[in-house]
Amino acid sequence: MPDASLAVPTRSAAPNHVLGIVCVGIVLANLDLFIVNVALPDMARSFRDATLEDLSWILNGYAIAYAALLVFFGRLAERHHRNHGFLLGVALFTAASAACAAAWSVDALVAFRLVQAAGAALMTPASLGLLLASFPPDRRGGAVRTWTAIGGLGAALGPLVGGVLVTFDWRWIFAVNVPIGFAALLIGWRLLPDVPGHDVPRPSIRAATLVTGGIGLLTYAIIKVNDWGWLSLKVGSCLLLSSVALSLFVRHCLRSSNPFVDPALFRIRPFAGSVLVSAPFSAAFAGMLLSVALYQQDVWGFSGLQAGLAIAPGPLMVPLTSILVAGWLIRRFGALTVVSTGLLCFAAGLAWWAARMGPTPDVPVVVIGMMLTGLGVGLTLPTVMGVGLGSLPPSSFATGSGVANMVRQACMAVGVAVLVAVLGSPPDAAARTHAYQSGWWILTLLTLVSLVPAWLLLRDASRPARAGTGDVSR
Repeated sequence: MPDASLAVPTRSAAPNHVLGIVCVGIVLANLDLFIVNVALPDMARSFRDATLEDLSWILNGYAIAYAALLVFFGRLAERHHRNHGFLLGVALFTAASAACAAAWSVDALVAFRLVQAAGAALMTPASLGLLLASFPPDRRGGAVRTWTAIGGLGAALGPLVGGVLVTFDWRWIFAVNVPIGFAALLIGWRLLPDVPGHDVPRPSIRAATLVTGGIGLLTYAIIKVNDWGWLSLKVGSCLLLSSVALSLFVRHCLRSSNPFVDPALFRIRPFAGSVLVSAPFSAAFAGMLLSVALYQQDVWGFSGLQAGLAIAPGPLMVPLTSILVAGWLIRRFGALTVVSTGLLCFAAGLAWWAARMGPTPDVPVVVIGMMLTGLGVGLTLPTVMGVGLGSLPPSSFATGSGVANMVRQACMAVGVAVLVAVLGSPPDAAARTHAYQSGWWILTLLTLVSLVPAWLLLRDASRPARAGTGDVSR
């Protein structure tokens, strides 16, 4: 195992300054996961004849590429200076954002989104490597919790920010990244500490291709179910090829002397538990944000701005809950209780919509559901990420964060695909309402599945002293 001392910065910088800079990067990466949601109807009008299935790849292409490249770039980040990797990722993301704003077709936009995802995948593990190397061990869990909370806020704010920007033009949802990314580059170049890398083997390109192909084929098969049918040869072939690719990927990880994902990481119970909890929860989270944004525009006829404003209370609950409340709750009751409460709140918000949302506009119903789901995100996601990543040895910070985020992003793509498949193409408002209600019940069940690994694997990490959930401000 590489010497952990190699991760010590060679140039000093205030830890909270590092936290502020890297949070800009994670906000940009997460914001662009969901800022597209409320803009899809405007894009459909701009790109004539584009279906929901076509447009969903603007979301899923980004999520799949982001997921697959996170570990690959995480491994590369461990070999090189973390500050250089972060700045290169921000530069690539900023350039791709400008290209997305100028896209002339759905295919071109999807292609530029893939480049965006590559930039995001490069800066995310590098940002965590910088963060964890800059904070002392007793404050790392709290730093990760804050980083995750702000990143979750960026993702959840996507529909609101997108709703505001599409009132001008949907292309502004990408153009707005350019000045922010440029400012992050200038400030980061001056202030970020120089964190050298470890002497570790290069990651396998073959393994990265297998996991990308496997996730992509699975997502494609789910999305095309309504067109082809579950029993069609095309769906069966995609599922078979996906299974083969993912099986070969797992075989590589178990047998290779240089595994793409080190199985030893999953022998660390808090890390394994955090990944398994976040997997179904992330699928439900992605499906939730897309569904509520589309429902208000598709069934109620709201504008993107109206939909974004109705969604806004949920994102506001995320930092309030995570930063101001979650730390105290963890110290008082333990991480497992906080995670369980968060999952139940999130499930309650989805179930509320499934039971109460109707074809007539009713903004209070949306707001109550958003506040419940926002409370759930604020309690669950930062806590499981803090517990999981805080349990890793210093030499595995970048790779471990890449693995955790790879699973989250892959499951987000699957969650969007499942929602698109459930929604289909209903003929009228009543049928559309029923389809969305079915989707919310399915997402509720997905959320409750996360309780199983939480109770099986997070019991031993229930207290902050053992989970690494110190206070960032100390």
